[in-house]
Amino acid sequence: MQYRKDKHGDELSMLGFGCMRFQKKGRGIDIEEAEREIMEAFKSGVNYYDTAYIYPGSEAALGEIVERNGIRDKIKIATKLPQYLVGNNKALDKYFNEELSRLRTDYVDYYLMHHLTDIAMWEKLKAVGVLDWIAEKKKSGKIRNIGFSYHGNTDGFIKILNDYDWDMCQIQYNYYDEHSQAGVKGLKAAAEKGIPVVIMEPLRGGKLVGMLPADAKKLIDNDAHGWSYAEWGFRWLYNQPEVTVVLSGMNTLDMVKENCRIASSATAGHLTESDFELLHKVTACIRAKEKVGCTGCRYCMPCPKGVDIPGTFSCYNTMFVESKSSGRFQYAQAVGLTKEPAFASQCIQCGKCEKHCPQNIPIREKLKEADKALRPIHYKIGINIARKFMFRKAKKK
Repeated sequence: MQYRKDKHGDELSMLGFGCMRFQKKGRGIDIEEAEREIMEAFKSGVNYYDTAYIYPGSEAALGEIVERNGIRDKIKIATKLPQYLVGNNKALDKYFNEELSRLRTDYVDYYLMHHLTDIAMWEKLKAVGVLDWIAEKKKSGKIRNIGFSYHGNTDGFIKILNDYDWDMCQIQYNYYDEHSQAGVKGLKAAAEKGIPVVIMEPLRGGKLVGMLPADAKKLIDNDAHGWSYAEWGFRWLYNQPEVTVVLSGMNTLDMVKENCRIASSATAGHLTESDFELLHKVTACIRAKEKVGCTGCRYCMPCPKGVDIPGTFSCYNTMFVESKSSGRFQYAQAVGLTKEPAFASQCIQCGKCEKHCPQNIPIREKLKEADKALRPIHYKIGINIARKFMFRKAKKK
């Protein structure tokens, strides 16, 4: 296993174990299988294990396995504050103490503000006293490092990144989503500040393996490297020195062994120009199924009315590359749940964006088309309810 350093010089395995997708047994987690997989990863050098309050049974399963095998002081555990459930100061300790109990530990190595999509969510936490709370927990040693996981647009990520002295952050990033959400711009901004970046969804939840178009699979199958679809995705990430840890939701022993092998051999800068050209062709095969030829360059931004143009088109394309539900969920999450709405319906047809688009996309026309597809009436209702809940006024006591 190879390692990259965190902000304070601690070594983290380049492969992290994502504990959200353990195999099920009945209605719960198959503890025996999860233990086999975790211990196989541990023996192969994986020392970073990621879970969260809302992953059903995940924290408790990890805690049980770690305690039974006596490896707590040999690994790093990352878990997350469900900030969307926090309405007052007392809730901070409530959820954190519950997580410590589930994990059977008295400290967390990396504690993340979970699922931030907008700086307003971070501001809400500050309003209930999270800064003093973090300082107290770090002083006591109960939290070793503080960070956040992110699902909004690039601009929002940069604002949160610059608002606090973070120890780490976690973003969705892969060769298909290079310019979506925090994107490569966010990755490099974090690296410039010396903030380690943990990658989630390196294969888009397996979609860059199981849902690749036939012509994309053929390109990879015929390549002399003999790398699997997954290996290309991991190697693209490991090639970038700004990437610290890549999470994988491993749920078979074969997957653990394969991913550990890749993380033991891939190095920064190891890909060649021909490798990048192949991935460019693979991405082109995927994008051929898209409805809008947007590359996410963001030359169209900022919109005077706050429309997230590239974010809207990314979600719209996801409807056709993956599924309608995937695109709509992504839109609700990354575009709908920002403090200031960024919906396509806010477009006033000024045309400013089209003057700057290198792809000459008829943006105004496509925004209307995208909004209609992405927000059917039941999604509009659901997003409105979620917005009222997530942006309700916080109470300090």
